[in-house]
Amino acid sequence: MKQLGFFMAGLLALFVQVGPAHRAAAAPIDELVAAAKKEGVLDFYAPSTLSPEGAQKLGEAFNKKYSLSIKLQYINSGGMTRDIGKVVSLAAAGAPQEWDLMVVHDAAHSTLWLRKLHKTFDYKKLGIDPRMIQFSSGTLAFANQFALPAYNRKLLPAQDVPQRWEDLLDPKWKGGKLGMSTATHHLARLATGPWGEGKTTEFVKKLAALQPTLGRTGEIYSRLQIGEILVAATLEDSQLYRAKKTGAPVVFAEAIEPVISPAYNAGVLKGAQHPNAGHLFAVFLTTPEAQEIWEKYGGQSSAFIPGTTAYKYAQGKNVLYLTQDHAEMVDRLTREYGKIMGYK
Repeated sequence: MKQLGFFMAGLLALFVQVGPAHRAAAAPIDELVAAAKKEGVLDFYAPSTLSPEGAQKLGEAFNKKYSLSIKLQYINSGGMTRDIGKVVSLAAAGAPQEWDLMVVHDAAHSTLWLRKLHKTFDYKKLGIDPRMIQFSSGTLAFANQFALPAYNRKLLPAQDVPQRWEDLLDPKWKGGKLGMSTATHHLARLATGPWGEGKTTEFVKKLAALQPTLGRTGEIYSRLQIGEILVAATLEDSQLYRAKKTGAPVVFAEAIEPVISPAYNAGVLKGAQHPNAGHLFAVFLTTPEAQEIWEKYGGQSSAFIPGTTAYKYAQGKNVLYLTQDHAEMVDRLTREYGKIMGYK
């Protein structure tokens, strides 16, 4: 009995030591939930591929998980390059931002980070994987896209399918048969890998000399689908996910490496009206519930979460991920390559 008494006393002492520590670890998320609850609203900018239905499902799962009733106001992206410029312009004018949380690709967030336009948050204290925490704790990279040259498999003979990036420079694509979207950040990312800036810039100049068909990503996808162009210099898997769902004959040139991986980052804007709701929602996007919904509607998941579709796809491939160390170069080259291609 005496030994049992010592044992129970030891358990009680352990509980006293562990209990407060456990409660302290839970406190940061509880505090964030309470702060978000007071705000009650979230203006959420995200890709159009998510769709209003997908945004609604995310909002419902978010509120259920944290026992909230946040009103999620989804603003779909009509053009990320344009809208990032709008954020920069509003900040320069000292005007309030229109959105709290922006989900855009990492190159776009590079532009915001370089101009100190994120409202940072200590996501690490909430147990977020450090690989997902980007841009000095200004964003969370929660979903990976993959970008490669794409083609119409019903129109392009197998022998003409590009096998290397350099195959896009073949003179046979001249005269509008090749499409290049406004996403020149894809090409800029090649400079962060073994190509380096010199080789990449020369590649872009030769690509521009072919006078490719220009347009926004959705326009390039549509022209590829109906056969106005035969090859797109780059498309994201968002478009290929749509093609698979609708039966469109648009596929990746899968033999090409390196594979470019723009990551969707969720970042709260400096001056946001509902920053706590934004930070909490960014954290939510890394959870299994959100990953499942995002993949169902948007087609992407995180390459850093074992078991996801993106994680499986990336295994064994040479994948280029953007880090903030490359942000300045990619931001600069994106603008430079846009001008080379003919975008103003």
